[in-house]
Order: sequence, then structure tokens, then C-alpha cells
Amino acid sequence: MAVYKKNKNATIRKMIISGIIAAGLYTLLLTYQDLIIANFSRGGLYALLPISTAFIFSFVHGTFTGSFWTAMGVEASKKKQEVK
Repeated sequence: MAVYKKNKNATIRKMIISGIIAAGLYTLLLTYQDLIIANFSRGGLYALLPISTAFIFSFVHGTFTGSFWTAMGVEASKKKQEVK
């Protein structure tokens, strides 16, 4: 029981931290959207900026979502191995 509670607390902590980071990223994106659009549309190597930004947002949002569902008790089903 103690191990479950420790893991659940760590999951909730991870969910809260990644949620705060995600909210901060979205706030920065919306606050500085004119500057971001100006730099992202310059072409050349600046074309990597939207791609890297999408990866960062995807990673942070995925971490939050995974922690959220784990904290709610929803887990992926495990495939049963076939016995021959």
C-alpha cells in the first residue's frame, strides 16, 4: 500500500509540474505570437523552429496527459502471450 501511495504522489507531482510547464508554454506562445510568426516565416534554417516547437509542445503535453491518466487509474492493457 505504501509503494502505491508513493508512486501515486510522484505521478500527481509529475502531472502538476508538466501541466504548469504546458500552460506556461501556451501562454508564451499566445503572448509573443507576433514575434514567433515573424521568426518562423523567415525561411532557411528558421524552418526548423516550428518543427522543434511542435516537438517540445508534443513532449510536454504528452507527459502531462500520460501522468493525468495514470493518476486517474487508467492504464494501457497488456497483451497476453500465446501459449503454444
